[in-house]
Amino acid sequence: MNTITPYYRNVQQLLQNQSFAIDEYQREYKWEKENIDELLSDLRDKFLNCYQTGDATSRVSTYDGYFLGSIIVSKRNGKNYLVDGQQRVTSLTLLLIYLHNKAKERGLAVAGSIAPLIFSDNLGEPKFNLDIQERLPVIEALFHSKDFNPENKDESIQTIHARYDNIESKDLVGELNEALPHFAYWLMAKVGLIEIVTDSDNYAYSIFETMNDRGKPLSPVDMLKAYLLAPIEDSTERYNANQIWKKQVLDLISWGGIHEPERDATFIKAWFRAQYADTIRDRKAGATDKDWELIGSAFHRWVRDKSGLLNLGTQADNLALISTHFTFFAKAYQYILAASRTYTPGLEAVFYNAHNEFTWQNTVLLAPLCVTDDNETMRRKIAVTATYLDIWLMRRTVNYIQVGYSTTAYAMFLLCREIRRKPLNELVNFLDQKLANDDVSFTPGRAGTGIIGLGLNKRNRRYIYHLLARLTAYTEVGAGKPDLFDKYVDRKQNNPCDIEHIYPNNYGQYQDQFESEQVFQNWRNGIGGLLLLPADVNRSYQDKPFEQKAPHYATQNLYAASLTSSTYQHQPQFKAFYQQQQLPFKPYVSFSQTEQMERIQLILKLVLCVWSPKRLEEVLS
Repeated sequence: MNTITPYYRNVQQLLQNQSFAIDEYQREYKWEKENIDELLSDLRDKFLNCYQTGDATSRVSTYDGYFLGSIIVSKRNGKNYLVDGQQRVTSLTLLLIYLHNKAKERGLAVAGSIAPLIFSDNLGEPKFNLDIQERLPVIEALFHSKDFNPENKDESIQTIHARYDNIESKDLVGELNEALPHFAYWLMAKVGLIEIVTDSDNYAYSIFETMNDRGKPLSPVDMLKAYLLAPIEDSTERYNANQIWKKQVLDLISWGGIHEPERDATFIKAWFRAQYADTIRDRKAGATDKDWELIGSAFHRWVRDKSGLLNLGTQADNLALISTHFTFFAKAYQYILAASRTYTPGLEAVFYNAHNEFTWQNTVLLAPLCVTDDNETMRRKIAVTATYLDIWLMRRTVNYIQVGYSTTAYAMFLLCREIRRKPLNELVNFLDQKLANDDVSFTPGRAGTGIIGLGLNKRNRRYIYHLLARLTAYTEVGAGKPDLFDKYVDRKQNNPCDIEHIYPNNYGQYQDQFESEQVFQNWRNGIGGLLLLPADVNRSYQDKPFEQKAPHYATQNLYAASLTSSTYQHQPQFKAFYQQQQLPFKPYVSFSQTEQMERIQLILKLVLCVWSPKRLEEVLS
């Protein structure tokens, strides 16, 4: 007999010694960075509202829970098939792998409790909870902290790898610190969902269709529209306002030819935070949510409660918000999205920050705008603010300071409030002064060693890659060549660039220069010993020493070629560039610690040019 049974499961009950399969016709794993960011932020905020420093882990049982929604499971042939819920189960698995690996690194006992939720012992063979054969290699590599190259793999595999990188870059564990075991136990015991189980595929899909196609609740965007239209008594005015609203929403969710049903809500959160949020939750346990958080969780309710702040309530006021403010900021938001996707002259910094996946950019860039700004003023305000973020962001990444979603939220709230609706000249002067007063810089100081101590590691690969691409592009533009930054960072092209180590990965060749292999690896990964080269060229070098690779560098990008003597012949524009900028470019016959230290000094001078605060003033010229 066909049965349908709902169960409430916490994460541990759902995943302990269980596995889930999906049918071949199921869609790919498609969660985007924004989905992961939102999940992690929600979980972190719910947990930190309960946790207090010094709590024993046993107190987790008294913390509030968190509901993840429902999944639909069809049982057949001895397997559990996920009819609905693979996106959440996959994302939850990636978070558990991350927590397991970090707990294991710290020698925490909770790692042993997390592991059975990721895989179980199947007659001596590990069986992962996601029993999807083609995805096992990437899941296994992540679980064992092994390198994995997702290029040319299926969409789901690439997305899984990218979302795990996003989880790592948010540095949730760094923020939790000593609360890591508490969070892990809370996630397992107090986070749950409804598992709807049936032994009939037909029943399972009927439930799925009913839950997703019928009686769909109004979204926060719909409820906001209803609230804004309610005071408009004139039927013609209400109809026109509704048409304006519908057009803006359609333009947002279909922007760029990619249907994204949540983009309208994401925009409204960015708009209200940028233009109106005056308060943020105190950074302590038990603190209550304020403007910043309430906009992120239920902006339709926040607008109702803050109608006075937004000058709402009358027909004229509500019409103005819809027809003037909504349309202006929706247009500006799409303008930012376009510059984030396409390398645009004058708006390069927007593209830079998007490449660095700085999630708060779209919010902050709306803050200085006014509905009275003309197109040119809007463009310049966006450009100068993005330039400030570019410099601020890179100063921190080279000093190993985390710049993830949660760690920068407070700073971005303050920045939005400080630059809100500032005239262009005041905005430039204010941001210039903020950079001048910044404790973090590219040179050694209280915040770190800057460029001098910068080296490649697993967590900062994205930023090192970005930095090398910027140095390469800047050098070539200075020498009169085209700006190819967007090509250097394009990972979708057939032969994308890779990070090239000037030193081969062969300590035996350098034992006389370095006291240990660890010291050698530190130097090998130092910023002065890294370049960008096409992937096939990079791989072809294998373990060749510098002396054998250098002649081939001469045929590559100018930054790599600058290591070789032939580059300094018959290149008058390059010579004029480095002499005018006083950049110590020079060729090398061999490459050791001495040459690398010289190269680091060159990089420092290049970095101070590339990320010079003078770029802010250039927006006015």
